[in-house]
This record gives sequence, structure tokens and C-alpha cells, in this order.
Amino acid sequence: MVILFGPGRAPLPIRFAGEGMARFCLALLPLLLAAPARAEIEAGDLTLTVTAERAGNAAPYAREMVLLRIRGLYRQQILLEEVVQPTLANFSWTQLGRDTWRRERLPDGQVGLAFDRTVAIFPHHAGDFTIDPFVHRLTVNDLGTRRVVDVRSNPIPLPVAAWTQGSGGPEVKEPWWLPARDVSVTDSWSPDPETLKMGETGRRIVTVEAQGMVAEGLPPRPVMRTRGIITFAGPVTRETILTPTGPVARATYQWDVRPGVPEVIPLDAISIPWFDTVSRTMREAEIPARQIGGGLVDGADAAPAPAATAPLVAAAAGLAAFGLGLLLLGFGPGGARLRLTGPHRRALKRAAAANDPVAFRAAVAGAMQAEPELAALWRGRPAIVAGLAALDRAVYAPAGRETPDLAGLARLLGRSERPPRAASAGSDRLKPLDGPA
Repeated sequence: MVILFGPGRAPLPIRFAGEGMARFCLALLPLLLAAPARAEIEAGDLTLTVTAERAGNAAPYAREMVLLRIRGLYRQQILLEEVVQPTLANFSWTQLGRDTWRRERLPDGQVGLAFDRTVAIFPHHAGDFTIDPFVHRLTVNDLGTRRVVDVRSNPIPLPVAAWTQGSGGPEVKEPWWLPARDVSVTDSWSPDPETLKMGETGRRIVTVEAQGMVAEGLPPRPVMRTRGIITFAGPVTRETILTPTGPVARATYQWDVRPGVPEVIPLDAISIPWFDTVSRTMREAEIPARQIGGGLVDGADAAPAPAATAPLVAAAAGLAAFGLGLLLLGFGPGGARLRLTGPHRRALKRAAAANDPVAFRAAVAGAMQAEPELAALWRGRPAIVAGLAALDRAVYAPAGRETPDLAGLARLLGRSERPPRAASAGSDRLKPLDGPA
């Protein structure tokens, strides 16, 4: 009789009829005893899941970010590991930071290893797509023996919607398609644009930052062009900042600006449309309107004026800058009424709605240059003179003053005016030059 010991089993007595068979079993016994025991990997010991996070739980549009959260949970001891990623043929992608490993207590009380990776993907176009499985190739310690196991995630269906919200959208080149969680604009000048004189150069730097977008998705440098200035476009710098909640894109645009005329030059605001991926609506960011020239008062050099005469001095200075000599101009025909054109009235209303005295003053300057006859009439309207004086104090005073009622001043400036009747055909204005009769 021969007794065999199997792995993890009680001794088994076996009887043999022949002597040859007994010798064969005795020779096999050392091999059986030397064979290592293999622990079976049970279902649930090694799991890999991939979850797609879509903004607003809605189907994304082309070039809109989707986050893939890859998570593994392992009860086995891991010796080596490698993530095999699918091709993602219809997507651009970037990994957000490094993989993380940590110990985590499982629901049954045991301690396992948790693995996390986040990948941001951006679909190229609309359609119905499927994210193929990710594979985590693990080398585990199986009772002293190395064993390679491929752990697969499930495929994920990912439909990408076509744009149906009217104008714009990812397939249209203009305006630029910019899907993001938030967009911010920073505008800086060196020196302040209102201190620039003709022939001097200032530098404007605009920084656009978008959350949930890579830098390559930000728009090209905006066009900054207006009458009376010379601009030299500088380099554009772009960078992508990786955060756990997604990439943050930043682009910096710069221009060197030189005024070529002595007058005040208004720069219009530049609108940047973008798609809010949280509210699923189109919104606008804005590079603000500014004014070049205008001569800010230097508080260190300016002598303080008496309080009683300050409004008159401010009004005279403001009107002299734009309308000196307008009283020498003749007035229009007595039957015609004078009124600002639509673009000038709208510029005043926009600046008033934004409560921006600098933009409002620039709009007034443009209106006075375009309508000198109206500018001469405004000087004779006490309400307009007082409003412009208050506006100049708010814009040019060293410490600033309270902003006047811009909406009311815009209504006054937008009214039609009847010019006074011209002198008769005899032109009495020339009589003092004729000498005595």
C-alpha cells in the first residue's frame, strides 16, 4: 500500500496489485510533493471600471471635453502593472496628472489596492462612438509564483451630438468655437493708454483663460484695429495647466500700440463668444473698451482749484479738448434738425448700460468730432454742460469722483436739436469791417 499526499488534501491510501506499479508511484511521489499550490483568483478580486463624466449629463458636442475616470480595485498583491489604452481613433486626449495608488478598505473588511487614472478626451466630430475596453496588465504574486493577468473594463457607448442651436457651433470657423466650464479675460496696459501721446508706444497684454479646454482650442489673436493708431502684433503664448478637474487653457496675446493723431482714440470692446458646458448655453466674454489719449491729470503737478470754480474749470477743459474753435463755425439751415447718428447713440447707450465713464467719455469725444455743430449747441445747454463737467471729474480727477447719471446724459445727447437761424443775406457780421459811411 502507498500513501499519496495531494496539495491541501488528506493522505490517500492506494493499494496496488503489482510490484512495478508500486515502484512507478514511489518515483512520482517527489514530483507531487514539490509542485506548488496555486490559489485561484476569484471573481471580484481584480476589477477595472471606466466612467465617462459628461458636463450637464448631456451628450457632448465636438471638441467638448469628456473625462474618463479609470479605477481599479485589487485584492491580490501587485508586482508589476501596465495600462494598455485603446486607440481612441475619433478623439484627442490627454492624461491629467500621474496615476495614483493607495490602500483602501473594502466592504467586507479586507484591505485592497485602489488604482486611479483620469484621461480627458475631446471628440473630433458628431456621431455614435464606443470607447473600447482599457486593459490593466497585472503581474501578481500567486503563492510565490509570478502570474500575468489582463483585467479589462467594459466598453462605453459615447454619442456625440450635432450642433442645432442656430449660429456658431463646432463646425463653423467664425466665430471661434470655445466650449468651456468658464472663461475669464484679463486686460493690462503699460503705460495706461489714456496717458499716451501721439508717437508714444504702449503695450497691451490680454490673457484669456478657459477651464475644461486645452490651449490649442483657444481662439487666434483677436484683431485690434481702429482709425488713428498703429499696432504691432507680438507673439502669442499658450499653455495647458493640468488639474484633477480637467485642463485649464491659457493664451496670452500682446500688441504694441502707437497713436498717430493727437485726438482721443476710442478702442471698441472685442467680444469672445463661448459655449458654457455647464448651463449648455452660448455666452460672451469681452476684452473691454479703452481710450487712447485724453491726458489724465497728474495730481502731483496740478494746482488745486477753488471748490466753487472746479465744475466750470472741468467743463471748460473737457470741451476745449474736443471743441476749441467750434463757436467760430456757422450753424446749419434753420429748418433742419441736428441729431447724432445711430452708431454714436448706440455707443453712448452701451457705455451707460455698463456704467463705464471712460468708455462713455470716449464715445462723447467721437460724437463731438463727427458732429461739430451739435458740439457747439451742447455748450449752450446748461444740463449738458453740467453733465459733461461731472463726467470729466469722474474720469480725470486724481482721486476719482462719483459717476454721474450716464443714462440720463445719453438721453440728453441723443436728442435732436434745432440750430438758431442764420443771419440775413445782408451779412451784418461784416459791417464793422466796412468803416464809416
